[in-house]
Amino acid sequence: MTENHHSTREFIAFMVQGRQFCIDITSIREIRGWNDATKLPHVPDYVVGVVNLRGTILPIIDVSARFGLGDCKPSPQSVVIVAQVGDRMAGMLVDSVSDILQVAPDDIRDLPDMDTPVGAEYLRQVILHEDAIICEVLLENIISTTLQDAA
Repeated sequence: MTENHHSTREFIAFMVQGRQFCIDITSIREIRGWNDATKLPHVPDYVVGVVNLRGTILPIIDVSARFGLGDCKPSPQSVVIVAQVGDRMAGMLVDSVSDILQVAPDDIRDLPDMDTPVGAEYLRQVILHEDAIICEVLLENIISTTLQDAA
């Protein structure tokens, strides 16, 4: 047992339109089942609405729509990942949560150059896990942009 657990990082992996993404576990406050959200007027299409989370009004982001992959069709398997960046909190509607990843520093790589705005704007880096390459979502941009747009 020479593995240094302090050097590994944990990520929550989730599915959106058949694609796997992840978020650093330290940003996640909770994972909840899908409940209908109250739609607000004059908000971007990717803001599904808001929910009352123990007295906090929480915007819910359709991650699929945010990434330009089409609207999510919520189902009983859909989940909301409640994430926080600084003092901002939002729910992210995803198809499912698929795994908790234990990732060694050598398995975290820089994002390759891509000719797409989604790459640079919404993705932080890539994680090599087993035979998969999983993109880490740049949570700061998703949450801060969403809250500014919805305000």
